[in-house]
This record gives sequence, C-alpha cells and structure tokens, in this order.
Amino acid sequence: MTSPYIVALDQGTTSTRCIVFDSTATPIAVSQREFAQHYPALGWVEHDLEDIWRDSVAMLREAVAKAGIDVADIAALGITNQRETVALWDRKTGTPVHRAIVWQDRRTSDVCAKLKADGAEAMVTEKTGLLIDPYFSATKLAWILDNVSGARDAAERGDLAFGTIDTFLLSRLTRGKVHATDPTNASRTLLFDIAAQRWDDELLRLFRIPAPLLPDVFDNAHIFGEMDPSILGRAIPIGGMAGDQQAALFGQACFEPGMTKSTYGTGCFALMNIGTEPIRSKSRMLTTTAYRLDGVPTYALEGAIFVAGAAVKWLRDGLRIITRASDTHDMALRVQNNHGVYMVPAFVGMGAPHWDPDARGLICGLTLDATEAHLARAALESVAYQTRDLIEAMRADAHPDSPALRVDGGMAVNDWLCQFLSDVLVAPVERPVGVETTALGAAFLAGLATGVWENLDAIASTWSCERRFVPTMDDGLRTDLIAGWRKAVERTML
Repeated sequence: MTSPYIVALDQGTTSTRCIVFDSTATPIAVSQREFAQHYPALGWVEHDLEDIWRDSVAMLREAVAKAGIDVADIAALGITNQRETVALWDRKTGTPVHRAIVWQDRRTSDVCAKLKADGAEAMVTEKTGLLIDPYFSATKLAWILDNVSGARDAAERGDLAFGTIDTFLLSRLTRGKVHATDPTNASRTLLFDIAAQRWDDELLRLFRIPAPLLPDVFDNAHIFGEMDPSILGRAIPIGGMAGDQQAALFGQACFEPGMTKSTYGTGCFALMNIGTEPIRSKSRMLTTTAYRLDGVPTYALEGAIFVAGAAVKWLRDGLRIITRASDTHDMALRVQNNHGVYMVPAFVGMGAPHWDPDARGLICGLTLDATEAHLARAALESVAYQTRDLIEAMRADAHPDSPALRVDGGMAVNDWLCQFLSDVLVAPVERPVGVETTALGAAFLAGLATGVWENLDAIASTWSCERRFVPTMDDGLRTDLIAGWRKAVERTML
C-alpha cells in the first residue's frame, strides 16, 4: 500500500453519505443521497432499511470511483450512524421484519410515561446514564416485538437480530457473518450498563427484550469484520464504528475533559468530554459512552435538541419560504432584530433539559410587520438558544470553565448562526476546516485500528480551525433576547 485511504460511511437521519479520506485526514471524495422519510401516524417516523442498504452500497461505490483510487490502497472502512433508530431482521435471510423506527419517533410515549410512574427511571438512569424517553431504542424494539405477528416468539428462539443502524449495516456488509455493535451505540438503547460496559439483565426484564436479540459489543477502534468483496472488489477491513454524535466528538479531537462540541444536523447534539468516570447529571443531561479504546471507556455529558436543521428544512419544504438552507443566512441579515418573534421547534417534543415528549412547536410574537425573514431568523436563533440551554447545564454538572465550543455539521457553515451562537453563549465558537467531522471521526477510529494513525496525539495534530467567532453582543440585548426565549419555551410547555 503506497498511501493508505480510509472510507467512512455516514448513515444519517435524512441522507446517506460516503467520504474518502487520505492519511492526512483530508477528504478527497464525497457522495451523498437523501432518502424517503415515512410518517405512518402522528408522531411516528420510519425508514425503509432496504433504502438505507441500497443507498449505502451506491454511495460507497460512487465515492471510491470519484476518488479515483486503487481499492488495494483502502486501509479500512469506518461506519457512523444515526443513533437509537431500531432495526430488526431475520438472522438467516437478513430480511427486515419491520421498517426501522427512527429516534424521532414518539409512538411509545405512553409506555415511557407508565414506566416513569411506576418508579423505574431511577434504576434506569443509574445504569444507563439516560432517562426513560421514546427517543431511545428499548421501547421501540419492544413495540415491534409486540406488534409484528410472531416476532416475539421468533426473537425468543434466537431467529431475529436487533441492532441500531451500524449493526444492520455491518451485518449486511459482511453477508450476515457479524452481528456486533460498539459501546457508543449500545449505550443509547436503555439496555446497556455504561459503568460495567455490558448488556444488563435487569434492564432487559424491565423492557421485555429477549437477550438472544442482542449484538456483541466491541471497542470503537476494532476490526469488526471484512466487507464482502462483491461490494468494492476487495475484502476491506471494517475497523471502526461509533454513533454519529460520539463520532463527531472524536472527529473534533475533543480528547481532554471539558472539551465540548456541538453538531448541527437534523437535530443538534452537544457533547462534553468528562473523562473516565461517568458523572451523573443533576441538570437532566445524559451521561453516555464517548468512546472506548483498548477496553477503557471515556464518557461524555450530552444534551440533545431534536430539531435544528429540521426547522430550516420545514421552512423550505413545509412553508416554502426558502429555496435552500443557505438562504436563511441572508434573510437573517435583512432584519435588524428578531422583532420579538420566537420559534420553539418542538415538532417532535422537547429534548434536554426539558424532556417533554408531548410538547409541540410554537411561533410567537407575530405582528403584521413580521416577514418571512423574521421566521428564518427565528429558526436560526432557536438553535442558538437551545444550545445555550445545553451548555449551561453541562457546565453546571462538570466543567464550568470549559474551553471554546467546537461546532460542525451542515448548519455550522452559516456565519450568522455561528456569530449569534457565540453572542448568546458569551464564549468563543470554533469552526474547523472541515465541518463533516462525523464521518471523520469514523475514519479516525478505523485508522487507529489499522495503524494509519498511531494514537490520539497524531489525530489531534490534524485538527485546525477555519474561523473563530467571539462575542460582540451588548449584555443588555443578550439578557432581553434570552428572557424572550424562556417565555416562549414556557408557553410551549403549557
């Protein structure tokens, strides 16, 4: 091998992309394709697993072809994925028994409410670092077992396999030879003890999940198996896997306690590295596995915003007041202030720190002077306000003097948003040269497993800042804006 390349497969909520990186962590080819979202009932969100598989193979082949590289020079494949989304398939045939139930899906809200009323949440939080919420995998999996004829019996017999999207893709890529996941995805299921780093029998009983369904759990940088040669023409090692938000933390080289990143995609997810001890949040943040290397877990506090880029997508596809997401930047500049208009994008409930699955979206402060530009600005502002809520909570829990926030994801290219974010956080915001750090994190993990990068120091040396935003807003204006946001949230939660 003359110059090793890493291929990263990034399977997200609305699209599947593949990026080819060279040994300096520079992307040399990208392919991406959006896929259909299915909404069979109010609050339900599903994906067709065959769509995801077809697009994954197509994007792998297209990206490698665009890169113009010899397949023999690919050192490994890394996989990163939308987390919590539930896949269930037949072990022998690989055929899904139901569409994937997506992390945004709220169909099990009543089940979660009953479990909380029964007093189960304290035990669940102690073991998993999570709260009982439809967002996570366990109740979705139980729903499929209870609602697909014969599924529970088949699961008890060991005929079915469960996994998040990483596990499903790994199984398909290896022609069913490997049924495995990593600690970051396992820690999002409500079934995994993050301190013991293993599936937990008490949790399985609580959520009524048969143990034979579960995948093996290996370190994030690990040779999980080999890609079937029919896909790219060679049996390429699959050397790294991580859930998308932990992959972004890794891709941002947030390896020291207190370092924090926020990723802006369909949702927004802020993670703070808290080191090797799983601190329990007092602010309704989540404690999760950030990554596990050589058997040693590193943990993170996480705050989840369910709707970030999805609000801009709604402006484009629902209200049709923008043509492309980038239009929001210039529209926000067209108005001198927010005119008292606030958007609380609780389209699928409220995430951290509120955790209200029944909340719904709200736009308030409208007058006859309000325009589409004010709505666009309100959508962007809502992302910054929600991020502030998360960062304040995490700093209270762990590191009050955490350094600058590192941002990534599609919305991070918006200069107006990054500046406003810095202004409301009263902290620097750093945007790296490459904002697609989710795929980069998967590439780093695969490269660690195959020797492309020797250690974390070698990875950290590749990180560079493209632009640093610093606060410029008047303190009084900031105080007024945040007060208006809090009132809007209160109205949403009524």
